[in-house]
Amino acid sequence: MTKPDPNRVVRRLPIVVGGLGAILLLINRLLTPELTESQSRGDVLGVILSAVLILTGLIWQQVQPRSPDVVELIGEEGFILLDNLPEAVKTELAWASRMILTNTVTRSLVVLYQGKVLLRRGILGLKSEVVPGAILKRVLEKQQPVYLVNLNIYPGKIEFDYLPENTQGVICQPIGDKGVMILGANAPRSYTKQDEYWIAGIADKLAVTLQQSIVDAE
Repeated sequence: MTKPDPNRVVRRLPIVVGGLGAILLLINRLLTPELTESQSRGDVLGVILSAVLILTGLIWQQVQPRSPDVVELIGEEGFILLDNLPEAVKTELAWASRMILTNTVTRSLVVLYQGKVLLRRGILGLKSEVVPGAILKRVLEKQQPVYLVNLNIYPGKIEFDYLPENTQGVICQPIGDKGVMILGANAPRSYTKQDEYWIAGIADKLAVTLQQSIVDAE
């Protein structure tokens, strides 16, 4: 369910005040049997002020930024780790996912490494299997993150069927050259540059831990 915009009242306030002022001026003019020169000047000033307020309100409707539309993601909340992972890796994944879920707008998170889903946390999608599509393959090949600011406008959204169906924004963050972290948000255009840097730093730390676990296993 979409939440109302908290700035809606502020944006409309000048229009309401300006319109109310204009109506009161009109009523006052109609009920006054004889106009004086000073009252005429006051009416002109009142009309100008009302027009300025209404114009300001109309400009605010277009210029003042609105908060992103937040939705309640569809799905059950969960925390699923791959069973046969080393304890150090489980601990690192648990820490990293918690940091991201509590410090960014992320509500659903999936970690894919060497073709295996290591972690699913937050609001879970119906599918547990991750089949990399064109977007995810590009991230893995180029090792460059991709931020889909509004998932609903991208035809490639169908490849993220392992996320909640009404996910609004997605970041695909590479984990070294063997994995990727997929993060789903409940509002479009909601990740900031600071969020992106934070996520990239955690992904780099995860890459070191996962690479070291592979070396140790060999």
